[in-house]
Amino acid sequence: MTEYGVEEFGSAAEPLSLVTRLARAGFGDYVAYERDGAWTFAAGALATLSLDAERVRISYRDEMTARAWSGSPGEAVRSALAGLPVPDWNAYGRVHFSFAGLVPGLGLRGAGRPCGEVVRLMVPRTEVRLDGRTVTIRGVDAAERARVREVLEASIESDAPRAAEVDIRVGGESYRERVAQAVKEIRQGQYQKVILSRVVRIPFPVDLAATYELGRRGNTPARSFLLRLNGAEAAGFSPEIVVSVDASGQVTTQPLAGTRAFGRGSQADAAARADLESNPKEVFEHAVSVRTAQEELRRVCVPESVRVGDFMGIKERGSVQHLASLVNGDLAAGRSAWDALEAVFPAVTASGIPKRESLDAISRMDQPRGLYSGAVVALSQDGALDAALVLRAVYQEGVQAWLRAGAGIVVDSTPEREFEETCEKLGSVAPFVVPA
Repeated sequence: MTEYGVEEFGSAAEPLSLVTRLARAGFGDYVAYERDGAWTFAAGALATLSLDAERVRISYRDEMTARAWSGSPGEAVRSALAGLPVPDWNAYGRVHFSFAGLVPGLGLRGAGRPCGEVVRLMVPRTEVRLDGRTVTIRGVDAAERARVREVLEASIESDAPRAAEVDIRVGGESYRERVAQAVKEIRQGQYQKVILSRVVRIPFPVDLAATYELGRRGNTPARSFLLRLNGAEAAGFSPEIVVSVDASGQVTTQPLAGTRAFGRGSQADAAARADLESNPKEVFEHAVSVRTAQEELRRVCVPESVRVGDFMGIKERGSVQHLASLVNGDLAAGRSAWDALEAVFPAVTASGIPKRESLDAISRMDQPRGLYSGAVVALSQDGALDAALVLRAVYQEGVQAWLRAGAGIVVDSTPEREFEETCEKLGSVAPFVVPA
């Protein structure tokens, strides 16, 4: 049985700068996750879990076990983690968009099962929580805890990171053509809404830690994250959660749909907000997303507990502002946080309506998504789970780095406006990309 030691101390340093300092300190795989103004830095795998279309694998210390699974991928993950001989574990990791292809009822007719790893989670050897001026180190090894404290207390001076220009307007013609095709299919009654995205390649390797630090200072995300797992890196400023479930079974999802630019001056921002709140296309797009979120939560929650709060409020996220609503419910007896994630995954604001038909359109018209529009997750042994929607992010594998953004296509969409919306969203990240 593995047990954690805990120590706590005060620090005058800014939590964001401490997180990026830890990310550069050579702790191997890590996930930094910000929620409600507090950061957790989780590093060094005590245990790892990976799930693909056929098997779930758990590695604990020097032992690897693999078993076939069927039915619910979330239940396969939950039951595998439940067997860990680690009291009070927390886990962090990623869920790719292709997880949707494993969820019963969402798999596309005639389509093969997703290839490769779909879920990767890490139970860390060391966790550092930075909440205001309080630092809490939780780790299985006293020497590792001492090293973390040494890194955090070191006096380090460095030059302010400098971003390089990334052209976010490339590939516009191809994207407009895909939007026009989607509008045609919507008018034919194939689906109501679909999110189509485009990739912008970055022509140089990226310093993800510096990009995260610079980008977080320029954004106001619902969640933020910085990670390196199994050779893949990402830094993101998530505008919304996919779902959050607390230990008592309270479930929350927050669909954001409807977008206008933000940060162009008070007069321009106010005019954009007024247009956003009154534009029939944007209001319709948001309303159908909220309705879908309610229907999805009723599958796993006590039906009469599902409710909508702060309907069509405005959330300002970096260079854009969105219509936002909260949808809450209470988990039904016998249901888990993974059931809640499956019920709402992929986020309606990153897939479409109805989901199965929109997923078919995405499979035909979008490049494979990987982590984009999937989730970065933080979960605990007590049943809590928090899943940030992966948007407004920088991605890197090896020397290849890229950005990606999409827009929601409905019957009144125009190719030019949807292209401009992707540019507005990319503008939340592109100005902060720092070369390695």
